[in-house]
Amino acid sequence: MISSKTPNDSLTNMTEIVLPNDTNTLNNLMGGRLLHWMDIASAIAAQKHSNCIVVTAAVDSVSFKEPIKLGDVVNIKAWVTRAFKSSMEVFIEVWAENIPRGEKIKCNDAYYTFVALDSRNKPVAVPELLPQTAEEIEKFDGALRRRQLRLVMASKIKPEDAVELKNLFVK
Repeated sequence: MISSKTPNDSLTNMTEIVLPNDTNTLNNLMGGRLLHWMDIASAIAAQKHSNCIVVTAAVDSVSFKEPIKLGDVVNIKAWVTRAFKSSMEVFIEVWAENIPRGEKIKCNDAYYTFVALDSRNKPVAVPELLPQTAEEIEKFDGALRRRQLRLVMASKIKPEDAVELKNLFVK
């Protein structure tokens, strides 16, 4: 039997600095570079949870709220919000810090989905996730709706089969 884990068991913090090669012509961090860093941080969180090699299955709900500037320090925090059979949803927060000015601002967040693989590159079962805090429980509960939405959008399930989504609109 696979033991259960908490979101804190997968918590990953990654720090990068925005250098000239990371920026566009406005001296802002390129979105693709940020997505790359977010993918790395969230993959580490998924690996910590599953103790397996993982692959990115989906990226959704990426929000670019504030530009990240040349010279800013980027702090990425990622943790597993829910585990399904072989997949895990990971939530990522991105903060930019201008150290000389003493300013920190939340710039981005997103949900990534990973699938755990065995040594033959086949999906493998992952540990159950046991949320502890109110925030963890809220993200855990919402993960099933987000998963159903991803599956409907990918035409992997029919909209009428997305029971958790329907429950949001039907009493």
